[in-house]
Formats: sequence, C-alpha cells, structure tokens
Amino acid sequence: MAEVAAPEFRDLERTLEDRRQKVEAALRRLFVTGRARAVEAAAESSLFAPAKRLRPILSLLAAELLRGDPEAVVPAACAVEMVHTASLILDDLPCMDDAATRRGRPSCHVAHGEATAVLAAFALLNRAFEVLAEGWPGGPDAAGRGRAASELARAIGFDGMIAGQSADLATTERVIDFPTLEFIHSRKTGALFTASAAIGAMAARARPSELASVVAYAKNLGLAFQIVDDLIDATGGTAEAGKDVGKDLKKTTFVSFSGVEGARALARELIAASQAALAPFGTRAEPLRELARYVVTRRR
Repeated sequence: MAEVAAPEFRDLERTLEDRRQKVEAALRRLFVTGRARAVEAAAESSLFAPAKRLRPILSLLAAELLRGDPEAVVPAACAVEMVHTASLILDDLPCMDDAATRRGRPSCHVAHGEATAVLAAFALLNRAFEVLAEGWPGGPDAAGRGRAASELARAIGFDGMIAGQSADLATTERVIDFPTLEFIHSRKTGALFTASAAIGAMAARARPSELASVVAYAKNLGLAFQIVDDLIDATGGTAEAGKDVGKDLKKTTFVSFSGVEGARALARELIAASQAALAPFGTRAEPLRELARYVVTRRR
C-alpha cells in the first residue's frame, strides 16, 4: 500500500512546491549568458538540476512570517541559491570531497571537466552578488541590498562556509571531538541556512528580537539538516539520495560520533529547539515549523 502523507505534510508539500516554482521561474529570468558558452552550459546544468530549493524557500517563508512581500525577496533568494549551487560544484571537486553524483546527475566536474566546473562556480558566485547590486522593482533599497550582500558574503567567508570546509578537509582521517564537529557543520552547512532566513527577515524589516528568533530557528535547522545528511550518507543509497553516499567513511560524522539512533535523537532535539525559537510568532510560524519537521524526516 502506498504511504499516505499526514495532512500537515500535504499542506507543506503544496507550500514548498509553490515557492519552488517561484524560485525556478525567477532563476530562469536571472540566469544570464554571454560568450563563455562551455562555462554557461556547466553553470546552467548545475543550477537547474532537480533540487528542493530549501534555502531560497526559507528566505521566502521568513519574509512571509513577518508579513513582508515574498515577491520582493525572490531575487535575493535566487542569489542564495546561486551561491549554494556554486558551493556544491566546488565541494564535489576531486580536491575537495571527490563526488561523482549530485542532484541525481553527474557532478559538474565529471560532466564538464574540472577547469570548467571551477569557472562555472565562480560565475554563479559573481552573478549572485551582481543580482543583489543591481536591484529589482519592489525590492529593498541600496542599503537593504547591501545588508543582504554582507550577510551572504559573511556566511560563505573566512568564518562561514570556507572555515567549515577548511576544517573538514584538515580533519579527514582524524578523530575529532564534538565541538569541532559542530564547528565544521554549523559553518559548512548551517551558515547558509542562517543567512537565507536572515535575508528574508531583513527584507521584511524585522525588529532585532524578530531577527534573533528567525536566526535561532535557522541555525538549529541547518545543523539538524546536516545530521540528517550524515544519516542518509550512512544508511541510504545513491539513487534515493541523488548524490554519492558512503563518502564520509574517513571522516568523523554525527553518525560515527553518536551512532545512528544517537544522531537521530540529536536531530530531533535540534528541530525542537528550532521550533521553540518560533514561539513569539504563534500560529503564523506554522509553515516554518512544518519545514523543520520535514527536514528531520527527509530521505534525500
């Protein structure tokens, strides 16, 4: 018998699909081409591979939570997705995680070559910040876009994603303690979740207390997402996951550190903490609470 989704998850699926389609359409509008056709093809293939678009959707839901206009946030959310896709291209390179599959397709460097993949990643990074710099009708003013650009740059910079990736590479084949493990993934994965939510909240002119609550939600959500990724890597298959699994056998992961059941328990604790951070918003935050429940039960 086919598995039947609970009512709240059916509602969430409709919400996610609606926002995903908005992001997809906007990405198509914002993806520009020039004269580097091989690079453009590689970037386009990676950017428009089948994807959940959770990070840009998080930006939209954060704006909606604070009664902002989600349409005014869509281009900034697309900039987040361009940065995320660029990070995946780089993460898959042989000198990084050496992954052959991503989003159910050959990784960018496998399909297009390493040099072209690197150029595609940097093209997407540059386009993301170009979108924020240029602005768009109904969007934030130059100061607001500057804050969004700063938030995004910080998330992927020396104390963000790059710090997490660097520490991850440095500790491969080494046993590390829990604070180091948390440091790596709060930056390598969690920082972009936090930036995504913050950008949406800031676009909706969040008060400091509101921004703090949204950021706390996203910080716990991002770490829970990584733990579930570790569980998928340890227990899933490549076809179901849409990417290589078993790649982390030489690393300390949340699963190798705590065991499968311990990792699941920790993910549930983090989701509970993320949901608790939304208490000041009452029932308005239900879509974000459902998103948290989805993250901890996903299989890819």
